[in-house]
Amino acid sequence: MESTATLAAGALPKTTSQRLKSIFSGSVGNLVEWYDWYVYAAFSLYFAKSFFPQGDLTAQLLNTAAIFAVGFLMRPIGGWLMGIYADRKGRKAALMVSVVLMCGGSLIIAVTPSYESIGVAAPVLLVLARLLQGLSVGGEYGTSATYLSEMATKESRGFYSSFQYVTLVSGQLIALAVLILLQQVLDTQQLESWGWRIPFLIGALCAVSALYLRRGMEETTSFTKEVANKPKESAIRTLLRYPKEVMTVVGLTMGGTLAFYTYTTYMQKYLVNSAGMSKSDSTMISAATLFLFMLLQPLVGGLSDRIGRRPILIAFGITGTLFTVPILTALQDVQTWWGAFFLIMVALIIVSGYTSINAVVKAELFPTEIRALGVGLPYALTVSIFGGTAEYLALWFKSVGLESGYYWYVTAAIACSLCIYISMKDTRDNSRITEE
Repeated sequence: MESTATLAAGALPKTTSQRLKSIFSGSVGNLVEWYDWYVYAAFSLYFAKSFFPQGDLTAQLLNTAAIFAVGFLMRPIGGWLMGIYADRKGRKAALMVSVVLMCGGSLIIAVTPSYESIGVAAPVLLVLARLLQGLSVGGEYGTSATYLSEMATKESRGFYSSFQYVTLVSGQLIALAVLILLQQVLDTQQLESWGWRIPFLIGALCAVSALYLRRGMEETTSFTKEVANKPKESAIRTLLRYPKEVMTVVGLTMGGTLAFYTYTTYMQKYLVNSAGMSKSDSTMISAATLFLFMLLQPLVGGLSDRIGRRPILIAFGITGTLFTVPILTALQDVQTWWGAFFLIMVALIIVSGYTSINAVVKAELFPTEIRALGVGLPYALTVSIFGGTAEYLALWFKSVGLESGYYWYVTAAIACSLCIYISMKDTRDNSRITEE
C-alpha cells in the first residue's frame, strides 16, 4: 500500500509533460499487447496446417477461428479480475500485469511443436496460450480506456482516448507489416513450416520492453484521490448500483465490435476465401486500409470534443445499418485491388464513428471507484459474444452456403446499438470523470 505522502503527491495536478509521457508509455504498451493479439489472426493462414493438418482450407481456418474465439472467452474474466485489481491497486499496476500475461502467451505459441511432433498436445498448448492472451487483453482494454480518459484533460479527452484504437490498429498494422516482410523473404512452404513462429517471438520480446516503459508511468490523479479518501467495498456490489450504465456499455459495444472485427481481422481471410484474391494482395489491402483507419481515430476523437460523442455514434449506427449488406455483397464479387481497397475503406470510415470514441464514452459513464471494472467487464462480455465469434460465424455461414446471412447478422447488431445511441445521454456533457 502506498504511503499517504506518495498518494498526496500523485493526486497533485499533472503537468502537460507528465500527461504526454504517461499517455505515450501507456499507448506503446497497448500497441505491443494488440500486436501480440493480432499476430494470431494475421498468420493463421500459415500456421493452421501445423496445428490442424486434416481438412481443406476452410476447415483449417474454422479450427483456428474457433481457438481465436476461445481466447475471447477469457476476456470477461480478464475484465473482471484486472478491473477489480485496477480499481484497488491502481491503473498502472494492472497495465503492467496484463503485458506480462501477453508475453507468456506469445512465447508459448512461438515454441510449441507442430501436431506432427506432439500430436493433440499442440492444439492444447495453442488453446492455453490464447487463454492467457485473452485474460491479458480482457484486462487491458478496460484499464487502458480508464487510464487514458483519466489522464487527459476534459477539453481533450476524446482526442487522447482515441489513441487506444490508434495503438490497437498500430499493433494490427505491425503484425501485417511483419507478415508482408516475411512474405517477401520466405516462400509459402517456409512460412508454413517455421516462418510463422518469428512474429510470436518478436511479440514476446517487445512485451518485455513495454513492461519497462510502463514502470515509468504516472498514476492518474482520479485514482490517487480515490485511494486516499474513500474506503473500499465489494466491487461487484458497487458495480450493481449502475445497471443502466452496464447495459449501455453492452448495447453500444455490440454492433461496433462486430463491425470492427468483420472489417479488420476477418477481412484478410474473406478476400482470399470468398473473393478469390491472393494472400499477398489481401494482406496489402488490409495493411493499406488499416493505416488510413488508424489516422482517422484522433480526428474523429477530437471532433467529439467539439460536437459531442452521441452525434458521432448515431452517424455510425445509421450508416452501418444502411450500408453493411451492400458493402459486403460488393466485396464478395470484387475484381480489382483498388475496388476492394475502396469498399473496405468506406466501411472503416463508418466504423470510425464507434472505434474512435467508445473508450471515452464508457469511461465517462462510471465513477472512479468502479470505472475500470465498469468499462472492462461488460465490454469484454460483449466482445466475447459478438467480436470473438465474428470469424467463426462468417466462415460457418459460408460453409453451409448462406454467406449473405452473415451480412444481415452484422446489420441487425448495428441497428440494435443504434437504438442505444439514440436513447443515451451525451457523455461529454454528462461525464462522471468531471465530477471528481
